[in-house]
Amino acid sequence: MAAPAFFIRRMDTSGYTKTSAIPAAQLALIGFIYVNSGEVLADIDGSPYLCQSGQLLLIPQQTPFAISFYRDAVGYTGGFSPSVLLDTRPLQYLTAPIHQGFWFEEGAFMGLLFEMLASSYEKGDRVFIEKALDLLLSRIKVEHRASTHPAVTRFLEYLFEPSRLPGTIACYADEIWISENYLSRLVKKNTGRSVGAWIDIVRIQRSKKLLATTTQPIIDIALEVGIEDQSYFARLFKKETGLTPSAFRKKMKGSCP
Repeated sequence: MAAPAFFIRRMDTSGYTKTSAIPAAQLALIGFIYVNSGEVLADIDGSPYLCQSGQLLLIPQQTPFAISFYRDAVGYTGGFSPSVLLDTRPLQYLTAPIHQGFWFEEGAFMGLLFEMLASSYEKGDRVFIEKALDLLLSRIKVEHRASTHPAVTRFLEYLFEPSRLPGTIACYADEIWISENYLSRLVKKNTGRSVGAWIDIVRIQRSKKLLATTTQPIIDIALEVGIEDQSYFARLFKKETGLTPSAFRKKMKGSCP
């Protein structure tokens, strides 16, 4: 199959990766992002889209887009031309980005479908690719087009900024110029997680890195990620990782060559 007609890449990022240095692109192909786990924040023609576990994002041809950040994202990215489809009728509805979630058995099926697409691409199996793409488009619901609210995007960008310590709900609300309650409602509605849960994600992510790469005392690491109570830090860390901070450090040091 001609290279420009279809491509797919496996996506596997660790931690938080901000990609603001990458300029927006416009593909002659229909772009796609499918996330098995983690999150990808995409900017499509000026509108933010947060793509999470079990979610697919389709990007119309010649639409400017850029990836704002990846967070522990595992999945697939790529693009395809209408020329590889057996039936192009579903594309008449692709006049704007489509953002859709697939849950439980359907999500498992979609993950398997994308893995088979990637394997078929590597083998040059055009016949399976054509059938798989048609099957994929048959499962798209046109009404799923809601983008992430701009205030939620700004909150996530502030929160994941590597040079900043995780703050409080109040400090993020003040920076975005909205009330704490409104920010909490927007974040929950757009991401399925509370503001506090997002803050804890960043705290645990950074503390894992510090435990694995430094010899700082655990109490100092807790303070560095914004938690003054070491006992609370230990409970939160174990809840999120299944290990105490000291056990996690020991495990990470033991895995080093």
